[in-house]
Amino acid sequence: MRVQVIVSSRHGSTDEIGDAVAEVLRERGHDVERLAPADVSSLDGVDAVVLGSAIYMSQWLEPARDLVARHGDDLRRLPVWMFSSGPVGPEVTPGSATTRIHSLLEAVEPLDYQVFSGVVDRSVLNLRERSIVRMVGAAEGDFRDWDAVRGWAAAIADTLAAV
Repeated sequence: MRVQVIVSSRHGSTDEIGDAVAEVLRERGHDVERLAPADVSSLDGVDAVVLGSAIYMSQWLEPARDLVARHGDDLRRLPVWMFSSGPVGPEVTPGSATTRIHSLLEAVEPLDYQVFSGVVDRSVLNLRERSIVRMVGAAEGDFRDWDAVRGWAAAIADTLAAV
């Protein structure tokens, strides 16, 4: 199947999650194209989509929100999986990052939605971001669970293979 993995990332860590998902899907025999939202002009000929974004201030990045606004009708007709990245710490759950993205989930109606812990690297943050990280007391580090990411991607591949 032809799958587009479309990811909006601010500092690159969400891109790396998208890359891992794309790699697993390719290993499982799917034709995968990894794109940024701005690079998507059409979903013609696409069999499935994995759509992800970093979360900042409890919402997806603007390029991902814009993609849903531009291609929402097409996304609703396709099998779509969505993920968010950004909350940090050991207790991340899907409910911990859905506060301001409910409208996106309702617009797309994905088959599944996952939230993956993110990365806090103060050296790449701007002053505003560092202030927010300090204010909420976020620990610095890479909290991504690569086994969970790859397992989720494998489940997507299995679902696509069964179609």
